Amino acid sequence: MKPQIPAMKLNYFPDTDSLYIDFSKRPSVESQEVSEGVVLDYDGEGNLVGIDIDHASRKLDLRELVKNHIPLEAEA
Repeated sequence: MKPQIPAMKLNYFPDTDSLYIDFSKRPSVESQEVSEGVVLDYDGEGNLVGIDIDHASRKLDLRELVKNHIPLEAEA
């Protein structure tokens, strides 16, 4: 039996114009800004759990989400 892998979630917050890409349900314990307004969040084991993008509508075209070569089932 394969372990349950959580779905990636995209959360846009119009009041702050920020996009949060959530990779895990695990809490973030450390954050690192890798470029202006782009912050990577890590859990206690150093795994990437999310990406926060400030001023997202200035950096990304949020009108359309394009999925390329994403399998229906992820393999572990």
